[in-house]
Amino acid sequence: MTTETFEFQVEARQLLQLMIHSVYSNKDVFLRELVSNASDALDKLRLAALRDDAPDADMSDLHIELEVDKDARTLTVRDNGIGMSYDEVTQLIGTIANSGTAKFLQELREAKDGAGADGLIGQFGVGFYSGFMVADEVTLVTRHAGETEGTRWTSRGEGTYTLERMAQAPQGTAVTLHLKPADAENQLHDYTSEWKIKEIVKRYSDFITWPVRLLPQPGDDDTEAREAETLNSMKALWARPRDEVSDDEYNELYKHIGHDWRDPLETIRLQAEGTFEYQALLFVPSHAPHDLFTQGYQRGVQLYVKRVFIMDDCEELLPPYLRFVKGVVDAQDLSLNVSREILQQDRHIRMIQRRLTKKVLSTVKDLRTSAPDRYATFWREFGAVLKEGLVTDPENRDAILAACSFPSTHDADEPTSLKSYVERMKDGQDDIYYMTGESRAAIENSPHMEAFRAKGVEVLLLTDAVDEVWVDAVGEYEGKTLRSVAKGEIDLSGTEDDKSDAEKEKQGEQYAGLLGWMTEHLGEDVKEVRLSSRLTVSPACVVSDAGELTPALENMYRAMGQEVPSAKRILELNPEHQLVKTLNRAWTDQRDRTELTETAELLHALAVLAEGGRPKEPARFVQLMADRLERTL
Repeated sequence: MTTETFEFQVEARQLLQLMIHSVYSNKDVFLRELVSNASDALDKLRLAALRDDAPDADMSDLHIELEVDKDARTLTVRDNGIGMSYDEVTQLIGTIANSGTAKFLQELREAKDGAGADGLIGQFGVGFYSGFMVADEVTLVTRHAGETEGTRWTSRGEGTYTLERMAQAPQGTAVTLHLKPADAENQLHDYTSEWKIKEIVKRYSDFITWPVRLLPQPGDDDTEAREAETLNSMKALWARPRDEVSDDEYNELYKHIGHDWRDPLETIRLQAEGTFEYQALLFVPSHAPHDLFTQGYQRGVQLYVKRVFIMDDCEELLPPYLRFVKGVVDAQDLSLNVSREILQQDRHIRMIQRRLTKKVLSTVKDLRTSAPDRYATFWREFGAVLKEGLVTDPENRDAILAACSFPSTHDADEPTSLKSYVERMKDGQDDIYYMTGESRAAIENSPHMEAFRAKGVEVLLLTDAVDEVWVDAVGEYEGKTLRSVAKGEIDLSGTEDDKSDAEKEKQGEQYAGLLGWMTEHLGEDVKEVRLSSRLTVSPACVVSDAGELTPALENMYRAMGQEVPSAKRILELNPEHQLVKTLNRAWTDQRDRTELTETAELLHALAVLAEGGRPKEPARFVQLMADRLERTL
């Protein structure tokens, strides 16, 4: 048979040089590309046989072979799939991306960074040429199933290639790479090494349908005795019916991809068919990783395309507040070379994200009733991170709230949902009350809780840092306003022991002078001094206006480097407390105002301490307290 030499077109030559020198930072992916091409060829042969398009094809043992010759420094990737005819080789291999090369190069020149270039190359599907990253010469021998004549294609990637018709060739395609010397500095490994080949196949091609076999190397003493070793498991659990997979198999897969020694808390399967097909197998861990809230936490699930591994942590498939979820998504219609930049803009990826998000949230919600113990474990480990979605994902806010639970004064052990809270609300109660703090004990002992405890009004006890933010972002639930017991004025009217309006007005007149004097004297620290309807035991407390930030939220913003002006707060006095009554009589009797001034300062400082804060001048507070104690002895 005669051999003909052809030249690449100018644009194709430029593209080939780009592929060789600057496309992939990880050169290991060349083997992923070639194995994936071989798998596609086997899939096409199986489909052709079903259609009876290849009646003479050998279907007895469809597989992929990897053959290494260390002496010749060659690596061959061989399949017995559909193969290619001479004309197909000319069209598909002889010219690079012939349908869009010029357009591709124009867009490539307009790309501003290397990452953008990677994405464009992925769109044009030229992965076969990644072999030139690791080889000085590439030879392709192929024969289309059902034909008798084969084709050999050879190129050194330097501007020309040769085509030769062959009288005889095995069915399928064999790509032989004449490997470059190993170069650690340029991340060019020794691809004649068996362990390296096994590592790459295990990482990228473990779940493809067809067996990938490594042939024994020629020259080994026991070559004849050794059999070909199958490198991939072919166990794509997400593609198998649920009743064919055991829980142990799911657990083992989770441990492999989640780098965890414990079984998952919950396994979630999802399959979508139609115009865009994909399968997902997700796992909810049973324990939160120690770095879940650190900036460098690697989130995302593994992305496969037709069982070929693409990337480890695909962040675009799940929102940040579900970053604890591990698993696999296998899409059928994405490019193998898809980049993160393309994923961010792909409408199919956004569709998958919406579907996966809703599925995870509905699964968590169902756990509350179907498996309360597992739900309690989930909420203990991941409740704080899930609540981030109440701030960042308004679209799914209702679904997130339905999956959430919160500690409350209703039950010391069992948290409640907002729906259950609303069902238990007292007649005439219009608001859902909550309080934020460092711990449940600190909140329950807060002066702000006294009237609610006395009147049996349920309060949500929120102790996570994110609670300071999401309550303002959500605002209401089923028409009921979320209201902090430590903000604004509280009206718990309607109970038997409530004072009448006339009694309240009379009490206000009795304390008007004291309140005005204290407001003037403490003006640098408080906005107003007023009587309280939320205190039953403590003499005083400090509260924020309804629309202002709490001190904890102010500190949080400052920790993030944001300047937040400090707002003056309101000092509330308990008119039924003996200390406040005595202070009012002393002020009315015109006693020594110096001593009254010190008492007012102490009262304010005690109120600040009661909510976990610190006095403005700790040294002065200590001195005043010491003097008062001395006089009482």
